[in-house]
Amino acid sequence: MKASDVRAKTVDELKDMLVELKKEQFNLRFQKATQQLESTSRIREVRRDIARVKTVLAEKIRNEETS
Repeated sequence: MKASDVRAKTVDELKDMLVELKKEQFNLRFQKATQQLESTSRIREVRRDIARVKTVLAEKIRNEETS
């Protein structure tokens, strides 16, 4: 996921995306614990996507407060 794609979304869409990414992260951790995870790199991608979404969400909220 690119930052430009994330920036194009609204605050509500970002919150929904964050919930979905957190669910996926939990499922990936569970698969890793039960040794059913095939792509370990996906954990890293999801973690970075979560950080990306949180960063853009914070920026948008901060911009709304100052406007």
